[in-house]
Amino acid sequence: MVDLQPDQLRTLAAIAAAGTFEAAAHRLGVTPSAVSQRVRALESAVGQVLVRRGKPAELTPPGQVLVRHARHLELQQADVLTELGIGAAGRPSDPAASDDAAAPLPEVTLVVSGDALTTWALPALVEASGWARLEVLREDEEHSIGLLRDGTAVAAVTSVAEAVPGCRSTLLGHMRYRPMASPAFVARWFPDGPTPAALSRAPVLAFDRKDDLQERYLRLRTQFAAGTAEGTAAETAIDPPRHYVPASNEFRRAIELGMGWGMLPDLQSARGERAGRLVGFDDDRATDVPQHWQQWRLHSTSLDRLASAVSRAARTALGSS
Repeated sequence: MVDLQPDQLRTLAAIAAAGTFEAAAHRLGVTPSAVSQRVRALESAVGQVLVRRGKPAELTPPGQVLVRHARHLELQQADVLTELGIGAAGRPSDPAASDDAAAPLPEVTLVVSGDALTTWALPALVEASGWARLEVLREDEEHSIGLLRDGTAVAAVTSVAEAVPGCRSTLLGHMRYRPMASPAFVARWFPDGPTPAALSRAPVLAFDRKDDLQERYLRLRTQFAAGTAEGTAAETAIDPPRHYVPASNEFRRAIELGMGWGMLPDLQSARGERAGRLVGFDDDRATDVPQHWQQWRLHSTSLDRLASAVSRAARTALGSS
């Protein structure tokens, strides 16, 4: 029977988190040589290559499986110690003692999109910070599942409904996005409305090169115009100038200042609309982006509490059931 050694599993997880053998060694307080020896021993035990050496080091699929297992064990152990009231020093904690003797908080790494963080998810994370040490990774909606799959994160708020293997998925609600711009931008670029011809010329903003919400809208607009002379021409000609602003609040602000048009969630655009800084110029083609909570299937009190906190925040902000 293969005996998976805890120190070897912790080392593999440290490599996944830190990116290199050297950084993992610093994180663990050992030498890079010790890290290499532990990885080789683990690879020998399971008979498979677990890490492709490089900068950054890359986990193989078997390595990702073992990292998920390592993180399961870490989270469950922290939950057990917390439940027992055993402090970091390895003895029952005393409420009157120093902070050093307090029970260690479980570490939870999760992925949340920039828009969700900005609009509705942060209160849940503030609540969870009372019982867990959180590492929040920002990643675009559909790309967050890669971090679940490779074991980097144990949970994610994502638009993807299909559960990653080893995870469960729960629908939280929907964020409604509409194409928005400043009033002056609309007057300049869309005097006759957002026709394909106008959209092919008007500058558009995207969060980064993985953000395809604007492209989805442009495809919808092209399909709507299909069959007309203008629509047929736009099928190949629609290619507006693009700018990239990779921060949620700054993205909204750039739209308000007239840098371009972009898709904004109603939760983020409402204040600017009331103040007259933003206007929706094609509300009939809003896009509802689902918000799913995906988390690993494991018994973890802290992870389940986090899921409950996120669900409550979603019900409040998104109106989910």
